[in-house]
Amino acid sequence: MTHTDIEPAHILAIGEPMLEFNADADGALESAESFTVGYGGDTSNFLVAAARSGGRAGYVTRVGDDAFGTSLLRLWEREGIGTEHVTREPGGRTGVYFIARGPAGHAFTYYRADSPASWLTPADIPEQAVAQARLLHVTGITQAISSTACDAAFHAMAVARAHHTLITYDPNHRPALWSRERARAVILRSLELCDVALPNLDEGRMLTGEESPEAVLRALCARGPSVVVLKLGEEGVLVAEDGEVTRVPPHQVTAVDASGAGDTFDGAFAAELVRGASPVEAARYAAVAAALTTKGHGAVRPIPDRTEILRHL
Repeated sequence: MTHTDIEPAHILAIGEPMLEFNADADGALESAESFTVGYGGDTSNFLVAAARSGGRAGYVTRVGDDAFGTSLLRLWEREGIGTEHVTREPGGRTGVYFIARGPAGHAFTYYRADSPASWLTPADIPEQAVAQARLLHVTGITQAISSTACDAAFHAMAVARAHHTLITYDPNHRPALWSRERARAVILRSLELCDVALPNLDEGRMLTGEESPEAVLRALCARGPSVVVLKLGEEGVLVAEDGEVTRVPPHQVTAVDASGAGDTFDGAFAAELVRGASPVEAARYAAVAAALTTKGHGAVRPIPDRTEILRHL
């Protein structure tokens, strides 16, 4: 089958994937003796969650021609995620990260500098695929890993807007990747361009200067998104649409690892939205998906499929 024969993805994301090494025992990273290998990267996690919820998903990214790049490609193929817009960079080193667990929670150590995904440029954006997609997902991490990747993300959003492709946007702010001033400027502009914003409360406070969830929500809505889904962690989410605010309660579980829970929320939410659910219905579904993924270790392995989510919903 040629690329021209491939049915276009309904859900498209642009970003950086990584391989995950999760310490098998609690303790500092320097004390770890063995690791469980998994997968990470916010947009890759998003697409796995969307695919497991029945969405037809596709990825725009770059990986190395190393073993880690091969491992990620095999993951996406197993999950049914389209890879026709994935470029393998000769000599590129795919990013990796390590997770250690201690009394203060999870500690992440990244080796991602100069990863192939950071070489993304506007020329990498498959404009026809974006135009044909029903939903494009962009995150602040994609914009933070390099200036050219940021340009690529903005170009993808411009193409999506021109063709009425729905844009979901998660700030996914990582202070270690860029300065606060640049982050605020880029994220605020992205909020003006997206249709659905998916920030958490800490990000909302950083962006708006407001404190209460309700005030944060009002300030974010004023930036232009038609829907804002404010994630409140153990307090659930607030969904604002057309001036109406709905609180979606959390799904109660005993959590052991919150890695990738926000990405799972986004992917499940997108899949339901494309399926025809309202933003509130999609948020209820996604809240269950995000909670269930915290019951296991790693970002990808515990992501539930649609059958499991509906059973708990």
